[in-house]
This record gives sequence, C-alpha cells and structure tokens, in this order.
Amino acid sequence: MREFERVCLLDREAVERVLARMARELVEKNGGSANLVLMGIHRRGVQLAALLKEEIEEAEGVQIPTGSLDITFYRDDLMAIGPRPVVGESELPPDGIDEAAVVIVDDVLHTGRTARAAMNELMDWGRPSRILLCVLVDRGGREVPIQPDVVGRIQEDLPNAHVEVLVPELDGELGAYLLHNPEGMR
Repeated sequence: MREFERVCLLDREAVERVLARMARELVEKNGGSANLVLMGIHRRGVQLAALLKEEIEEAEGVQIPTGSLDITFYRDDLMAIGPRPVVGESELPPDGIDEAAVVIVDDVLHTGRTARAAMNELMDWGRPSRILLCVLVDRGGREVPIQPDVVGRIQEDLPNAHVEVLVPELDGELGAYLLHNPEGMR
C-alpha cells in the first residue's frame, strides 16, 4: 500500500482568491468579456470553469457560455487505458465555438498531453478565433511544447509526487494538495 504525505497547496479560501484573479486575467487577456467561451476538461476542469464563469459574470455583468470536453478518444495513450475506457460527454455552448475566444480550463497541467488532446477535440468542433489555456496548478514536466496562459499556482515538478485538486461536486471540498510518496511512486 502506498503511503503518501499530503500537503495542502491551496485551501478553499486560497482557491477562491486564485480563481477570482484568474477570472480577471482571462477578461484582461481577451480585451473584455465579449466572445469569451469557457470549456472545462472532464472531470475537475468542468467544475473549475463553472467557478470562473461565476466570477466573470459577477464582475462583468454578462453571461458567459460554457461547455465541456471529454478527451478520452483524443488521448495518445487510449490503448493503454484498456478495452473499456470511461467516456463522458463533450458539450458545446448553444452558439458553438466558431470565432469565439475559447478558454480551455483544467485542474492540473503536467505533461501537456491532456491540453493537446483538448485542442485536437476543439478543432473537430469548430474554428475558434483563439484558444487560451487556464489551469489551477501548473506542475511543470512538459513532454509537449504547451504552456498555460493563465495559472493559479506554479508547483515545480517533484519526483514521486502528484497534485490532486478537489472540487465540492465530486469530492465534498475545494482545495489542491501535493501527494508525495518519499519511497517512490509504485
């Protein structure tokens, strides 16, 4: 059995502060809230996108369309998952994503492969005017040349470590933790 040391990176209040800042950064990078669409990556990116949506709508007084991306069939390791991968459902906003400034929202960015898969799926659904990547925690360790546009917290890649983001809808709490196995990830 693995023994992990669990270290809090962001508690509920810290996540809320970080999301408020990230929402402002997204609006600033887009030059306002017009034409902005948030697309959360299943699983926890969807819930984080909903929280960012609330922040932007409250600050800007507008409605922000959202959707979700299930990248299962776009993964480059699909064969390694097994014969019956768990598949969710991607959902586009009612007006689609053509000519929109689409923000891909994810919980943790590590190798960049999930973000690459999300972009591949997006391009099958339409042609956005631009794509931004927004992540709560960037842990480094890229295997592909992808960088986030908006980051909540940078946590340098540590050997034998994993970043876990929790959201109330799935986990009963909001926070981010570093799980470290000093004996190695087995």
